[in-house]
Amino acid sequence: MNRFGEKVSFPAVPQPIRQTVNTMNTLSLTEKKLLLECRTRRHFFRDCGLGLGAMALADLAGASQSVSQPAKPHYRPKAKNIIYLFMAGAPSQLDLFDEKPELRKLEGKPLPRSVIGEQRFAFIDPDAGVLSPRFDFAQYGQSGARISSVLPHLREVVDDIAIIRGMHTDQFNHAPAQIFLNTGSPQLGRPSMGSWAVYGLGSESRDLPGFVVLNSGGGLSGGAACWSSGFMPSVYAGVPFRSEGDPILSLSNPPGVSRGLQGHTVDLVNRLNRMTFDHVGDPEILTRIENYEKAFRMQTSGPELADLSSESKETLAMYGISGNGGSFARNCLLARRLIERGTRFVQLYHVGWDHHSNVEGGLKSQCAQTDQASAALIKDLKQRGMLEDTLVIWGGEFGRTAMVEASAALGRSAGRDHHPHAFTIWMAGGGIRPGITVGQTDELGYYVVEDPVHIHDLQATILHLLGLDHERLTYRFKGRDFRLTDVHGKVFDRILS
Repeated sequence: MNRFGEKVSFPAVPQPIRQTVNTMNTLSLTEKKLLLECRTRRHFFRDCGLGLGAMALADLAGASQSVSQPAKPHYRPKAKNIIYLFMAGAPSQLDLFDEKPELRKLEGKPLPRSVIGEQRFAFIDPDAGVLSPRFDFAQYGQSGARISSVLPHLREVVDDIAIIRGMHTDQFNHAPAQIFLNTGSPQLGRPSMGSWAVYGLGSESRDLPGFVVLNSGGGLSGGAACWSSGFMPSVYAGVPFRSEGDPILSLSNPPGVSRGLQGHTVDLVNRLNRMTFDHVGDPEILTRIENYEKAFRMQTSGPELADLSSESKETLAMYGISGNGGSFARNCLLARRLIERGTRFVQLYHVGWDHHSNVEGGLKSQCAQTDQASAALIKDLKQRGMLEDTLVIWGGEFGRTAMVEASAALGRSAGRDHHPHAFTIWMAGGGIRPGITVGQTDELGYYVVEDPVHIHDLQATILHLLGLDHERLTYRFKGRDFRLTDVHGKVFDRILS
């Protein structure tokens, strides 16, 4: 019997594995000696008898523990899981959430020079005229929140969300801004929020990754750096899933390979990897072991996750699975199913919000794809009693300008350029105070004038809701303790319940 409870016979080991074992058995004494000498400095300290090596190795193993082992938070959490709906490309806050009547009065006129100062923009002239909001706004819900008419479904759950109008960032371009929001640094190589969450808390699922990434709408400017584990062991990295078919390719065994045979093979390979780790001490070997075992279990759990036949017709209709929502709607439903099965952090990237031209048409298209499913996710979580411990976040990497972008050479008109000084996100569930709107921009929507929230403040707040102190959650790399919020950030208390 192997570790998976299945009866197998040793002769059934595949030929490549048998060759590997046979090769190891035929190594000469000199070759074995060279193999044993392939060690890190940690092994030198371990073998010198001073105890430093044992301590270092214990620390290394602890840092690379299985993410399927939940860890204790710093204090009682208000959220157990996170679903982050990342609207890549930066939705226009002025047309969706931050109504500015003054812009309607200034339509076509340039903003005062005193507002813009010496700032320069990539695609618009500082003297470009104002572009007023493209849609009407109205009050909805008992909270009376004012949102755009292009969000008809969000208005149905407006009393369940907190709208934050005071967001601002340090980054002006898409790739560094997306990476900055996700990792706390615009530079490559830092762990993402999902990685920090799983590093700090582990996962409650043995059969699925603790951090899953879903994508719709196209390629992402920041790329895989947005869900990378950076300098942490790659066991903490986000695992991209497909929204159609098997979540991950090659989940099914090839013809002639039974589950028992594969289980035995995984067992043997993991024993070889464990032997190598004992000699070399590379934490990536532990990641390899974890991934082999997780992939084996996912051959059962993965197809079950993607099979929506158990969902009611009412649920599928609520998300709009067969409508305009397409893959984004399916991803929202998969996100709920993932956290039901113990995944800690699910991030949905929906690309297509970069409206340098025809912002009105672009927003109509994107809201038609995302509004219904985003609101349905809130409704679904709430009616299942899951919203209270699931934190949902919606937003992009920065905002859009009040000035119009128009260029005959580029074929652009009635668009908006990048704007890092002010933008809007919303949050719901998991310790968030519902039915509130916080933060205020000036009358032109240019700068935050009340309750500013920096990217590091948002990150600190997210970790806080998970029960993690952003100043205490650190990872030592190259002699320095790193954290998601770098050396900044404070919890934004105003939105906490």
